[in-house]
Amino acid sequence: MPARVLVVDDEPWIVKIVESRLKAAGFEVLTAGGGKEGLRLCKLSPPDVAVLDIMMPGMTGGAVAEAMKDDPALRHIPVIFLTALVTKGEAAKARGPGGPYYLAKPFKGEELLAMVRKALGI
Repeated sequence: MPARVLVVDDEPWIVKIVESRLKAAGFEVLTAGGGKEGLRLCKLSPPDVAVLDIMMPGMTGGAVAEAMKDDPALRHIPVIFLTALVTKGEAAKARGPGGPYYLAKPFKGEELLAMVRKALGI
């Protein structure tokens, strides 16, 4: 069974790019256009990893991650933040064992896949 990845971003074109890249690599992908929808999907069908944009109207990716951390059924899910708020160098320094992980926008498809695999431990 393929690993399930939740992708949450308020930019539809980013969601489509990430979704198509992950599906092409064999992952099952759930998508949401905002934080509240993403958290709802996460609770309904828990993913193996969540890819969250940080800056979104309504509920930010950080708020989604905090809600996941506060939920015993979701706290084990690794989080990858997609963000334009940090540079690639800052994102690399911010990564710690067990995450959260940071992927600076713009990113390459190979970087995304490598990060998802790292977060999944595969």
